[in-house]
Amino acid sequence: MWENSVEGKSATIKAHSATVRSVNFSGDGRLLVSTSDDKTVKVWNVMDRKFQYTLTGHKNWVRAGCFSPDSRLIASGGDDKIVNLWDTESRTSLYSFADHDGIINSVKFHPDGTCLATASHDRKIRIYDVRSKRLL
Repeated sequence: MWENSVEGKSATIKAHSATVRSVNFSGDGRLLVSTSDDKTVKVWNVMDRKFQYTLTGHKNWVRAGCFSPDSRLIASGGDDKIVNLWDTESRTSLYSFADHDGIINSVKFHPDGTCLATASHDRKIRIYDVRSKRLL
């Protein structure tokens, strides 16, 4: 739900049922992804100010989420120590990476979209090849 605060110049989104941990725009600025302690990832259409869909599958708080440069994928990670790779068209999980021993704090795609970097409380950064779904 969107609330305009001053004639469309700013807006508030009532997005989740628990603490929101991260927000990131798609590369073209049309979409917004949010993650939350309610164990969900949500996608919003910024231009139309409309909720699009919810991604579920995490077993604990989701602390990080981002779009791939072409907006075809979303990566998310959190307290379940899992990094999920989601397809934005089918709205399903394509793959889950379970290589970290700690909470996932951050997920970021390489600008060319071929790799995904993740950071964790286990004091490790892991880089994955998105095409082969392998840890590099």
